[in-house]
Amino acid sequence: MHTLNRTIFFVSDGTGITVEALGHSLLSQFEGVKFTQVRIPFVDSEEKAREVVARINARGEADGIRPIVFTTLINPRLAEIVHLADAFSLSYFETFLSPLETELGVKSSHTVGRTHGSTDSSDYKERIEAINYTLAHDDGITDLDLEEADVVLVGVSRCGKTPTSLYLAMQFGLKAANFPLIPEDFERGRLPGTLERHRAKLFGLTIQPERLAQIREERRPNSRYASLSNCRHEVSEAERMMRREGIRWLDSSTKSIEEISTTVLEELKLR
Repeated sequence: MHTLNRTIFFVSDGTGITVEALGHSLLSQFEGVKFTQVRIPFVDSEEKAREVVARINARGEADGIRPIVFTTLINPRLAEIVHLADAFSLSYFETFLSPLETELGVKSSHTVGRTHGSTDSSDYKERIEAINYTLAHDDGITDLDLEEADVVLVGVSRCGKTPTSLYLAMQFGLKAANFPLIPEDFERGRLPGTLERHRAKLFGLTIQPERLAQIREERRPNSRYASLSNCRHEVSEAERMMRREGIRWLDSSTKSIEEISTTVLEELKLR
């Protein structure tokens, strides 16, 4: 099947992270299309907006097909300029803000970066504290202060515990610790450290041995650590331990960090 190639621009007067995340959620629905993605943040003047138009048009001429543009530009004038580009443009604020104004009967403030204002300073502080906690409790560094943890992830090395922990901290402000299950734990037949005391907070990740071997091979080529036989053994022992200890778990092999995190939130009934 022929693979289509399209250039996607994410244009914002802020960091562009929000519009990029929203765009990704839509683009992921289209298989067989290869997307070259370009994020252009801090478009906060007419001069910058015109530069963006020139950049979009130049890319369209080079590609031989018009780009797709996602925008979250609050300033109507800047949005108007950017949407003059020879591209298929989608504005999240035009799509959602105007209908919401009609439904609520209230005009929006049209303020750039409103989600990061003083009204959510406590939430911001909470997330920073959660990130610091998560970094300090990564990969079994310590089992101190686990009573403060919202969740403790366990699983074999390289099954996705660290990125999931950080996502939970950054996105939801949750204090997430994580511990690797290693051969010594399997030989002892017990959970590492003081985890038994915090069983209600535990959630396990497992992974298909073939996928694990592939990941580990990139880190330590031709090592016993990365061998398929060792990966099969560790995964089997880890799953046996989680079943014995009554730990809820899922296979992370084909799931995104967002999917894993959502499952953790639902299973542990976290906010």
